[in-house]
Amino acid sequence: MTTFQIPKTQKAAVLHEINGEYRIETNWPVTQPSELKPGECLVKLEYSGVCHSDLSLKKGEWGLAPKIPLIGGHEGVGVVVAIGEHTKNSAVKVGDRVGVKWIAGICETCEMCHVGNDSSCAVGMGTMAHGASMPGTFQEYAVTYANYVTRIPEGVDSAEIAPILCAGLTVYKAIKTSKARIGQWIAITGAGGGLGHLAVQYAVAQGLRVVAIDTGEDKKALVLSLGAEKWVDFKESKNLAADVQAATGGAGPQVAIIATGHPEPFSQAALYLKSTGTLMCVGVPAKMAALNIPIPLIIGKNLRIIGTAIGNRQDANEAVAIAARGNVRPRFETKRLEDVNAVFKDMDEGKITGRIVLKL
Repeated sequence: MTTFQIPKTQKAAVLHEINGEYRIETNWPVTQPSELKPGECLVKLEYSGVCHSDLSLKKGEWGLAPKIPLIGGHEGVGVVVAIGEHTKNSAVKVGDRVGVKWIAGICETCEMCHVGNDSSCAVGMGTMAHGASMPGTFQEYAVTYANYVTRIPEGVDSAEIAPILCAGLTVYKAIKTSKARIGQWIAITGAGGGLGHLAVQYAVAQGLRVVAIDTGEDKKALVLSLGAEKWVDFKESKNLAADVQAATGGAGPQVAIIATGHPEPFSQAALYLKSTGTLMCVGVPAKMAALNIPIPLIIGKNLRIIGTAIGNRQDANEAVAIAARGNVRPRFETKRLEDVNAVFKDMDEGKITGRIVLKL
């Protein structure tokens, strides 16, 4: 049986006040194997992605009250080093490489859990969310749940797979839920960002034709290299709806994935979607922004408006499997944990193309 020497303390990035700076603590306590509850496991993390949701929680933008002091992060990859005593039917064993996600676990008993809507489980989202209601992945050792981690296939780079555990999973779930069919057009707003550039690849991998919406030459070059057929720069466009429709040949895309935290693109999508089109709401604007879409437009065009938040365990397995085959590859830059505040500053200023992954 594989065993690991587990230290008493570790390095962690800790937020002590909302909208403050993360502090790098070098003597943060490590939960010991004897302290793990049945069903819990301890993961020695190698890498953690940095998500825009982490920035929103840090700034207190969503009206949520994260548990302070807070260890953020929810895209972790590492090795299981301990499992709580009396854990039954564990899906993993000590020594397995796994992914740690936004949801650490779910109640398994409510209606939402039974039908696979894990993100609507009040227990999972309310009390078992990494980087919000429980410590996340900006640390060397994280406690999570043995039956909710995602196994990482052999031969996959740990740093590269980290962004799939939230960003990739989120957009994969949105595309899957949209029911877009091979050959149909899909518009992706925020296409050059952390979620968007993965959405482009998941869409292309499923035979969809992509109109990428973003701004800047770097992002244009990126999304076109990933398989997007058309590009619309929202800052240069004088009529975004007309330009998106023209890019698809006139009728507009069947699906719009809004992978940005600004409210305007949600309303714009209703204008350029073709009749019977589907608006997939993925990005979360700050300050509880509202949709501004005329009701007659929704009815007249027979539009569907759907919100999705992350995905369930099977969605995660599918998203990771597609990436493991090389069909989706995050574009990322590796930074040190000590760089976390600089990363958030660049993210807040829109300077990041692709994704940032922290080496722990």
